[in-house]
Amino acid sequence: MQGNKGSKEQGVRSKEKEKEPPTFAKATAGKEVRSQESGGVALSSLVIVFCLMAFACGGRAENNKPVDSSPKFTQYYNQGEQLYQKYCSNCHQKDGAGLGRVYPPLNVSDYMDNHFNDVICLMRNGKKGELTVNNVNFHQPMPGIPALTDLEIAEIATYIYNTWSHQRGIVEVKEASMILNACPPSE
Repeated sequence: MQGNKGSKEQGVRSKEKEKEPPTFAKATAGKEVRSQESGGVALSSLVIVFCLMAFACGGRAENNKPVDSSPKFTQYYNQGEQLYQKYCSNCHQKDGAGLGRVYPPLNVSDYMDNHFNDVICLMRNGKKGELTVNNVNFHQPMPGIPALTDLEIAEIATYIYNTWSHQRGIVEVKEASMILNACPPSE
């Protein structure tokens, strides 16, 4: 009798194992493992689709940080992100989208693309009067931040010019200093 009971338990255990969800190790062992819950979609196919989607996102990480990983660039970029959050994101928003017709976008911005030196000067000196970005007129004055050092402006520029839709590379402090020294006086 006990022999018969033991084979019933083994049969139940064997059926339980069949119902176990597939694991990644099983899927990568060269076997096609199908999940009953997913209607027969191969787990290996899902892994491939996920990898392709991640690859299709381009050379930027999830939060749009650029690919350049040199120590100097990384330092400028990270410091620039912190400074941007502190001084700029309240108006231009964390995602660089701007705020309606009040504050212009930085994310997709023909002004940024075509007026690099002016953008650097605006950080320190600000601007009063009209500013046209993407064929939209903005009239809200932009206050400058005269207390920002040349290095901090280079860091912010490195961040905004390498985030969202931009990939310019590092903005060296020497370059920022030369531009800042040539800026017209603040309005």
